[in-house]
Amino acid sequence: MDISKVVVFRAGNEEYGLPIEYVISIEKLENINVIPNMPYYMKGVVKVRGELIPVLDMNRILYQDDTIGDDNAKLIVVQSEELSAALIVKEAKEILDIYENQLKTIGIGAFQSTKYFTAVASLGDRLIMLIDPNLFISSLESIAIVKEEMVSHQ
Repeated sequence: MDISKVVVFRAGNEEYGLPIEYVISIEKLENINVIPNMPYYMKGVVKVRGELIPVLDMNRILYQDDTIGDDNAKLIVVQSEELSAALIVKEAKEILDIYENQLKTIGIGAFQSTKYFTAVASLGDRLIMLIDPNLFISSLESIAIVKEEMVSHQ
């Protein structure tokens, strides 16, 4: 039976999962350098292992709300086809094994604007929405501006 390992995090009051193969690291939320005139979801940039990467606020993207002043907030650094990004999340709490039989596919019609949700993992009374980082990053409005900004700062 196929097993996927996912990093589980919170945004809003929900739990989400990122496939572990896309996750580079989980960092403390600190030292964000603000860059003006960036898209609403980009908080700035951080340096991770010598590389400048954009910081994207998951609460802002998913719920139009800031992840503010939360002591459990973390940065999940992901590598997508487009770019590396640090995602601000309420908490990054665990790495879970998810078995194929725990996954429910999502009806395509309902989620045209959020194609990056690939499935829902049903674990007892928990539902964890799985996110494809490639589809997620490429779906962001104005991501080209963020990419240009990153290239100009390398």
